[in-house]
Amino acid sequence: MIGSRLSSVIERRLLVNYRVDPYVAAALLPAPLRPQLVRGQAVAGICLLRIGGVRPAWAPAATGLTSENAAHRISVEWDGPDGVERGVYIPRRDTASRLNSFAGGRIYPGEHGRADFTVREDPDAVRVAFATRDGAVEVDATVEPAGELHGSGLFTDLAEASEFFRRGSRGLSPRTGSDHLDVLELSTNTWKVTAGRPRHVRSSFFENLDRFPPGSAVLDSALVMRGVAADWSQGEPLRV
Repeated sequence: MIGSRLSSVIERRLLVNYRVDPYVAAALLPAPLRPQLVRGQAVAGICLLRIGGVRPAWAPAATGLTSENAAHRISVEWDGPDGVERGVYIPRRDTASRLNSFAGGRIYPGEHGRADFTVREDPDAVRVAFATRDGAVEVDATVEPAGELHGSGLFTDLAEASEFFRRGSRGLSPRTGSDHLDVLELSTNTWKVTAGRPRHVRSSFFENLDRFPPGSAVLDSALVMRGVAADWSQGEPLRV
């Protein structure tokens, strides 16, 4: 695993959010994690990330790599030595990059599956679709920009949503054959998100009725992040 930070630029990040029945969400989490609730609901979603300039922090930006990636997420909390800690549990990460797939879980935290992505970015909307090569997941999401966050059952406004996701900066993901979760932490001094409006979202993960019974996972909102410099560092693995 990496012993130093990776630097990058988040070129485009879509956070497509669902409000989820807390009991259903809890059944998807390993102990000691529990759903982090907002207005009585669990928060889950899909992060659709194009990240550029990925490199060791000491290396020049020109040497960095760019890739399309996706992560399915559930916002969680757990009891740490100093009180309640927060992050996101990531049952699945996928990438278009062969290097990311090889390095994830070996050189840096977080195993990645391979996926094929289709991306279209227009002034009035961004579409990101992908299908995993193992056939397990398909996602097709179109998000248009919005001046304000409207229609969310989780968040009253953009500021509240932004702060919620800013605080959930640690991603915890399972590692094959291990009793620990890998931990990868995002840090940035220029955190900024804008409101989006989901125009169309299809997700085989959230539409799987064996995983989410009817009505237990409802599309809630979308946020957009662009052009944010970010570092990634390995956290202490969490025993499960």
